[in-house]
Amino acid sequence: MRTIAVLLYDGMRAFDFGVITEVWGVDRSGAGVPRFDLLRCSERRRTVTAEAGVGVRPTHGLVGLAAADLVVIPGSTVPDPPVSERLFAALRRARSAGVPVAALCAGAFLLGRAGLLEDRRATTHWMLVDRLKHEFPLVRVEPDALFVADGGVYTSAGTAAGIDLCLHLVREAHGTEVAAAVARRMVTPPHREGGQRQPHSRRPAGGDDVLYATVAWARERLAGRLTVRELAAQAHMSERTFARRFAELTGTTVLRWIHQQRLQRAQLLLESTDLTVEVIAQRSGFGSALALRRQFGKAIGTTPSAYRAAFQALGSRAPQHAGRSGPGPGATS
Repeated sequence: MRTIAVLLYDGMRAFDFGVITEVWGVDRSGAGVPRFDLLRCSERRRTVTAEAGVGVRPTHGLVGLAAADLVVIPGSTVPDPPVSERLFAALRRARSAGVPVAALCAGAFLLGRAGLLEDRRATTHWMLVDRLKHEFPLVRVEPDALFVADGGVYTSAGTAAGIDLCLHLVREAHGTEVAAAVARRMVTPPHREGGQRQPHSRRPAGGDDVLYATVAWARERLAGRLTVRELAAQAHMSERTFARRFAELTGTTVLRWIHQQRLQRAQLLLESTDLTVEVIAQRSGFGSALALRRQFGKAIGTTPSAYRAAFQALGSRAPQHAGRSGPGPGATS
């Protein structure tokens, strides 16, 4: 996934466009990140006006969408920006060509109006979920999700969740280490647990240093037995207090966090080592290859061996453009 097309239109959110540009439009090859081609696509290759009067000049017309490896749609300042049917038709053509499409925040409404969300799971900003349900009753809206993936169609909640989705797409295509490298440069967590409610949770009044230290302590011991009781003892708190404070800090439960950390450890070991699946299962805390395969299949949708093979094949490709050939910079639609 090397050629990324960002869909430009009047009224799009400047923040979302900035996130997309920061993730795929910056050369980080010196940090081991693949070089991406970011196509800025608008109708008739016209300069668009984002929120607050920010002008964005395109490099391609709408035909660039179907030639990309991924299409990303920024959210908008309103759920129904004034866009033409040509834009929706271009999105449908791209999806019909097998190109994954991802919408940030209110960009989900553009996917809905294009008919690409019917009978799919999706999410959007928590303030807009009721409207999404009402306007598109065939969409299975997940109101608390940070982002949702369903059959090559991705949607995210608002603002920071757009970063979460973009990093997930990088991780899905290029692996944990590449996504972590991008996140480090952006000074953002490579992966967040929890849902949309976490930005509104009551934060602990004090003692965060103890919790952070306990989290670091747990990460060093993923291969062993970890329980809420053991982590609470490490933090010198009661189990009930620790569980509450941990959820306030991370947006998820202790056991869900441990499970996700173990999955990420397994992914990293599969990508970066030649260890057997059995050894990786032990080092990541799943205990046996059978347990790892079961949990990996539920969470990632494939087997550990297939996951490793996919990334070995990805690493053998040329570092230049690895997707379909894109149109020339003068292409319009």
